[in-house]
Amino acid sequence: MASAESVSTKDAGFTIIEVLVALLLVAIMSAGVAELFTLSIRSTSAARNQTSTATAAAQKLEQLRALTWGFDDSGTGLPVSDTTTDLSVQPATTSGNGLNPSPDGTLETNTPGYVDYLDSAGQWMGTGATPPAGAVYIRRWSIKPLPTNPNNTLILQVLVTTVRREMQAAALGGTRRRMADDSLVATVKTRKAK
Repeated sequence: MASAESVSTKDAGFTIIEVLVALLLVAIMSAGVAELFTLSIRSTSAARNQTSTATAAAQKLEQLRALTWGFDDSGTGLPVSDTTTDLSVQPATTSGNGLNPSPDGTLETNTPGYVDYLDSAGQWMGTGATPPAGAVYIRRWSIKPLPTNPNNTLILQVLVTTVRREMQAAALGGTRRRMADDSLVATVKTRKAK
């Protein structure tokens, strides 16, 4: 029988080198996991912004589609159009442009009557040429007659971007290009009998 003293002390524990190698492996793996968390946070933030801009664009498009654009009920077949509703304020008033064609460039610049601003929760904050303090989103829209049927069909477009992205684009100068967080929705509205 072997005595307790004859057992090799070589297998009694870890050496300092083994501990350091293990710590190095844990540190490398932790750095990789931390990078994954960072990427996940960025992706989640981008997805949240994209969802918010898409929702805000769809809401404005529905407001535009709800405006009157049809024919009268009297049987004469005359066109009836909302040309006075102001959707850039809340609640909407009758001192606006309604479905009149918008000036050129309303999707690229803040054009009064065709822009409004929203906070981080998507709540209306104001309108005008410059965003109010606290505004997170810029919502712009365009109303153009369809070239092949200008009297009866309109092209409605809504662009929503973030104030931060818009400031970055302005700093770069030149023509505004659509950015990753932007949402652009479009539809056509054709006159129908009421």
